[in-house]
Amino acid sequence: LGEETPFTMLAGSEIFSLEMSKTEALTQAFRKSIGVRIREEAEIIEGEVVEIEIDKSVSSGAKTGKVTLKTTEMETIYDLGAKMIESIQKEKIMAGDIITIDKASGKISKLGRSFARSSDYDNVGPQTRFVQCPEGELQKRKEVVHTVTLHEIDVINSRTQGFMALFAGDIGEIKPEVREQIDQKVAEWREEGRAEIVPGVLFIDEVHMLDIECFTYLNRALESNLAPIVVLATNRGICTIKGTEMQS
Repeated sequence: LGEETPFTMLAGSEIFSLEMSKTEALTQAFRKSIGVRIREEAEIIEGEVVEIEIDKSVSSGAKTGKVTLKTTEMETIYDLGAKMIESIQKEKIMAGDIITIDKASGKISKLGRSFARSSDYDNVGPQTRFVQCPEGELQKRKEVVHTVTLHEIDVINSRTQGFMALFAGDIGEIKPEVREQIDQKVAEWREEGRAEIVPGVLFIDEVHMLDIECFTYLNRALESNLAPIVVLATNRGICTIKGTEMQS
């Protein structure tokens, strides 16, 4: 399937045990199985660390610092805040490392050691990665790709606590108006070339537990352009469909 292809597994009995309607449970399962790959440009600072200076105030205990970064063409000194200093210490960044700093979020990523510093130590671990010193300017624009599911976008936009609702688990039913607005926005992003749809796989086990309303909904949902691949599984042979006298 690939790393970013959504895969959702659902048991037929779960649909009836959730504190929401059957169609809402199936809608959420469908939208969990549809990914959106969003492309956006981010401003980053990329360079080789020349020197890191961190000072701690004796009176307040606050930390201040400076980092000197360079490329093959230029060298600049940047002031560091408390969070940036924590990130640098956590990543164990030192002189000779190639790093990137996301200007919007302040996230620091370590790319590896500079080839110029490869002779600093006689022995290095197999996980040590050597990279070339970046060329050009320190500040660059880079395309960043995020993959999220339609359900995650629904939850973030339908709850006051937004992103934290995903972790709290207090999702509940989502209004159709919210989903319509999100579908329109995703359609706009697709037209602009900023996003693309990644249809995933929805696996429904114990499918003999579903009733005629669920099958009617599934039939309609599969007609959508964004529909994922749906796999139905059961350990029953021929049984009566709930709500009808038909056997299947």
